[in-house]
Amino acid sequence: MKIALSNLATLVGGTVLCGDPTGQITGFASLKEALPGDLSFFHDPRYNERLVNTKASAILVPLGWKEFPPNASCIEVSDPSRSFEKIVETYGFQPAPFEPGVHPSAVVADGVKFDPAQVCIGPNAVIESGVELGDEVEVGPGCFVGRNVIIGKGSRLHANATVHAECILGENVFLHSGAVIGADGFGYEFGNGRHRKVRQAGIVQIDNDVEIGAGSTIDRARFGRTWIGEGTKIDNLVQIGHNVVIGKHCIVVACTAIAGSAIIGDYVVIAAQVGIAGHVHVGSQSTLAARCGVTRDLPGGQTYLGFPAIPVGEEKRRLAGINRLPQLVARVKELAAQIAGGKSA
Repeated sequence: MKIALSNLATLVGGTVLCGDPTGQITGFASLKEALPGDLSFFHDPRYNERLVNTKASAILVPLGWKEFPPNASCIEVSDPSRSFEKIVETYGFQPAPFEPGVHPSAVVADGVKFDPAQVCIGPNAVIESGVELGDEVEVGPGCFVGRNVIIGKGSRLHANATVHAECILGENVFLHSGAVIGADGFGYEFGNGRHRKVRQAGIVQIDNDVEIGAGSTIDRARFGRTWIGEGTKIDNLVQIGHNVVIGKHCIVVACTAIAGSAIIGDYVVIAAQVGIAGHVHVGSQSTLAARCGVTRDLPGGQTYLGFPAIPVGEEKRRLAGINRLPQLVARVKELAAQIAGGKSA
C-alpha cells in the first residue's frame, strides 16, 4: 500500500501545509506508535509532546494549528479523528463483503423463514425451528440461534455467538464472538438445605442499532423481558442479569455487572468494572465512573464515583481527606509527644 498525500488530502477535503504533497504513506498508527511511512492524527493539545516526538511521516492536524513536527508532512482538516477514520475505512483493512447463501455444513431446521438470496448463514451454524431472519442478516460460523428467535434486517452474528429460544433482535444489531443472549437468569431459592433453581421463562429483547461485545452475556428474564434499548453499545465481557432494562443510547464498558431487575435510564454512560445492585434505578443522562458500586437509586443528570456511588464532588472531597490522613496522624503524634514532654517537665 502506497498512497500519495495529495490523494489523502483530496479524500478528506484537507490542505497539505508542509512537506511534499507527492510523498507517500504505507500504513496507519497512533502518534506514539507510528514509524516512518505511517499516517497519524493529532486532535488534542494534551498530546502535543507526542506530536513533537512522533516518527510518523504524515499527520492530520486541526484547522489553524501552527506547531508542526520537524520531520513530518501535515494535512490540515476540520476533524482529524474523523478524517483519519475515513482514510482507514477507505484504504485500510476491509471487512469481508456480505455474500448471501447457506453454507453446506450449516444446520437449518425446516420452516425457518428467510430469503436465501438475502441472508448469509456460515459454516457449522445451527438454526432451530420457528426462526425468522430479516434480509441482509448474517449468521457467522458456529453460531447457534434457538427456536422462534426473530432477527431483524441487517443484523450480524459474528462467529460463535449464541441467541437462545424466543429472543427478539431488532434491525442492525451486532453480536460479537462469544456473546450469549438469553441464557437462564441466575435465580435460585434456598430450602431444605439446598438451592432450588427458579425457572426463567421470559425473553431478551434487543432493539435496533444495538452492538454487544465479545463474551458479553444478557440473561433471559424470569418472566417478561430483559430489555436493551435502541442505540445502546455494550463492550466486551459485560454481564447483564435477568429482567434488567437498559434505556436508549447508553454506553456500557467492559467488565461491568448489572444485577437482576435494575433499571438504567437513557443516555447513561457506565464505565469499566462498575457493579450495579439488583432492583436499583439509575436516572437518565448519568455517568458512572470506573469501579463504581451502585447500591441505591441514583437521580439522573449527575456523575457518580466510588463505593457506594455518590456524586463525584463529594467523593473527591472524601478521597482528599483520606489522602491527608498520614499527615494528620503524624501531627497528632507530634502534639502527643509535646504534651507528654510538658508533663515530664
